[in-house]
Amino acid sequence: MLQDNLILEHYGLNELNFDTIKSYRDRFAEVKPAHPWNALETKEFLYKVGAWGKVRDTHKEGVTLAGLLLFSEERIITEVLPQYFLEYRESKGNEEWTERFTSQDGTWSGNIFDFYFHIHEIVRNSEPQPSIASSLTEVLINMLIHADYNGEGGVILEKQPSHYVFSNPGLLLVPTDSVFSNTVSQLRNPNIVKLFSLLGLCERSGSGLKKVKQNWSLHHYKTPAIDQDVSMHRTVVMLSLSTQERQVSSSEKDTYNTSIDDLGNNFKDVEKYQNTPENDVEIDSYNKNEHSYNKELIEELKSYNNDVNSLNKEDNYYNNESDLYNNDVNSYNNNHNSYNNEQGENSSNLVNVENIDTKLWDIAALAREKKRLSPNQMEHIILELCKEKPLMLKEFAYLLERTPDGVRNNYLTKLLRKGQLQLKYPNQPNHPKQAYLFNKKDIEK
Repeated sequence: MLQDNLILEHYGLNELNFDTIKSYRDRFAEVKPAHPWNALETKEFLYKVGAWGKVRDTHKEGVTLAGLLLFSEERIITEVLPQYFLEYRESKGNEEWTERFTSQDGTWSGNIFDFYFHIHEIVRNSEPQPSIASSLTEVLINMLIHADYNGEGGVILEKQPSHYVFSNPGLLLVPTDSVFSNTVSQLRNPNIVKLFSLLGLCERSGSGLKKVKQNWSLHHYKTPAIDQDVSMHRTVVMLSLSTQERQVSSSEKDTYNTSIDDLGNNFKDVEKYQNTPENDVEIDSYNKNEHSYNKELIEELKSYNNDVNSLNKEDNYYNNESDLYNNDVNSYNNNHNSYNNEQGENSSNLVNVENIDTKLWDIAALAREKKRLSPNQMEHIILELCKEKPLMLKEFAYLLERTPDGVRNNYLTKLLRKGQLQLKYPNQPNHPKQAYLFNKKDIEK
């Protein structure tokens, strides 16, 4: 197995795609605006992040294998890794692919960095529930950082109407039965992990798939499945979008009847950053229909899939729950005072609802009502919010009903780069009260 810190002495800067490098550096600067590496020349920056290496005994240097995979182009990558291949494909349930692109099609770089963000955009636009989109990109990043790029078959993501399949060369480095509970990560490609983690896209804690399983459970989807094909030396992860179906015994019904409150507490105990409004609706549904739930448990579970107002129906979801979210802003705030906890670790991350007045709530109404907005529409809403007052990331997430990471990575960082927004504490990016301000100077230009 090739190590991703291998220095390719005959591969220099000319073998890299500078558009990809620029994209990476822009994102790095957005995540870490005051970091000293932002001022470095290209080669020195790549050395710091692990994409460039130096052989000290011979004074030779070159791109590392990790740097090649993230920043080069498919034709050059396959000179070193002949089996290298990336593919995304999507169908409506028949044999024909309605959408498909690969690292070989020549319309883009073909490296794993651009592949990730291409898929990220597709998932974000096709999955209206932010928590589901977040889980899918979590599995995607795990696949990319743990793949054995010297293995056969390539890295493949397949989308079907009822499920997603993630497949990559390389077997797991931890026992299969511990993947969704493991908190210690065994790294096949530590430099690739570092390059993605510097952008805040992954962690070394090994908890990513554990969070995915918890989130799938919250949505009542079938438990994610992992299969290892030892003969083909491949790992396959399947995420089903189907609701679990099982027979429930009388004793289980009695258990539900006596511990509804415990069920609600179990939901709250799972990663708080996933406590989106849709999860709150599910809990309310259990509590409001306690007697009917216990009496008709199987039918209730099936109704999540079949009802036109279910969580999976994008167009009607938020509109049909208007009694909960739109009739009374103050009531919403009181009932959801733990919504959009950025990290879910302590109470300091909770949104202070007193800072969210009716005008801000009204400005962001379109974003809450429609889960698919064009980037221009969302940016316009964010700028209008900032014209009223400086806002923190968790406040944006609360108002827009999006995940904090999604708001920051997809919109705020771009507006900072354009100069339309500015940081309240530009020299202290991790300031606990960091907020985003409307840049009036941009209008004066």
